[in-house]
Amino acid sequence: MKESTTSQNIRLGLGANWEQFTLLVVVNGFVGAMVGLERSVLPVLAREDFGLASKTAILSFLITFGIFKPAANYFAGRLSDRFGRKSVLLVGWLAALPVPVMIILAPSWGWIVAANALLGINQGLAWSTAIIMKIDLVGPARRGLAMGLNETAGYAGVALASLATGYLAAAYGPRPAPFLLGIGFALLGLLLTLFLVRETHGHAKLEARQQTTQEENPADEPSGREIFVRTSFTDRNLSSASQAGFVNNLNDGMAWGLFPIFFAASGLPIGQIGVLAAVYPGVWSVGQIVTGWASDRLGRKWMITFGMWIQALGILLTAVTGSFGSWLISAVLMGLGTALVYPTLLAAIGDVAHPSWRASSVGVYRLWRDSSYAVVAVLAGVVTDLLGFAPAIVVVGILTAISGLVVAVRMRETLPGD
Repeated sequence: MKESTTSQNIRLGLGANWEQFTLLVVVNGFVGAMVGLERSVLPVLAREDFGLASKTAILSFLITFGIFKPAANYFAGRLSDRFGRKSVLLVGWLAALPVPVMIILAPSWGWIVAANALLGINQGLAWSTAIIMKIDLVGPARRGLAMGLNETAGYAGVALASLATGYLAAAYGPRPAPFLLGIGFALLGLLLTLFLVRETHGHAKLEARQQTTQEENPADEPSGREIFVRTSFTDRNLSSASQAGFVNNLNDGMAWGLFPIFFAASGLPIGQIGVLAAVYPGVWSVGQIVTGWASDRLGRKWMITFGMWIQALGILLTAVTGSFGSWLISAVLMGLGTALVYPTLLAAIGDVAHPSWRASSVGVYRLWRDSSYAVVAVLAGVVTDLLGFAPAIVVVGILTAISGLVVAVRMRETLPGD
């Protein structure tokens, strides 16, 4: 697709916007690093510093995150359409600033739960807006590649921060050293956004005008309620993507909240837990460079389907094995499956939703996707307290396999031209 111009010199395409695109990739790396701060350390901190024994109580931080992040996802889409993308991104970074300080100073577990409410707002507003801005910049031609690069940066941040905090906690204890990194991440993200990031809403408006001129019957912009219903239930492609995103993040929530406790209870030292916490998002991160690009050529549907099934295999392997080596293989499988799914789902939403309401549809998709953090915290916590770790892990693995089957049966190919 040839890059297009307007009288204001707004152009669509990765080549035309590579500087801003690259800057937003870096910014999203810092967004991911904020959530990576907790992955190795927080569940262990709950047990060692605050004396929590119940798995449901420990996972309460994830319930709070899973309530506030999806709500922020939804409002990020609606607000960025109304007030512009950059303003929403800035608010997301302002929400991040108190998080590491609250965790460092926390006298009780309630402070950790409150910090995760702010972290959820940060992740919902900042990550969603970074996605929307990249889709705006590249236009329709390289949407999968754009999402692959975006998610690669975000989950590279998650992986590197998880690895760093695991080693810092092993060397200096779980507080304050691991969370001092977060103060730097938040400040850098805020300053880059404030002084260097530019508004991209005009790019979406340009694409909407171009798409409308190519349609015999251009769609009127639906209401917020109509977008929600269409993305959640009635459009077979959008709703298939939404349910797959929901189940995919059941896996991520379990890997974040339950796996470190499971590994610690099995006798692994915190350094090895940090490695496992880093390998899964690390493979996920690097893999998305290839999978996002490949989905622009091979299509979305079957990459999503097989990605869900590979994740299910990795989850079930975790449940039935008991060594660091086997869990390392499981982490690689989960990362590979997620790499197939994550950028491809976002690209599919971008394929189907009209540019005039695409940001809102992305917000609804991410509302469903990230609400699963709260669901898995309750599900995994209750099942683990009643039956043990393995049954809780198996339940999530089975749900993941079923989700892949739903995509295979219900979803149509969304790649333009297929």
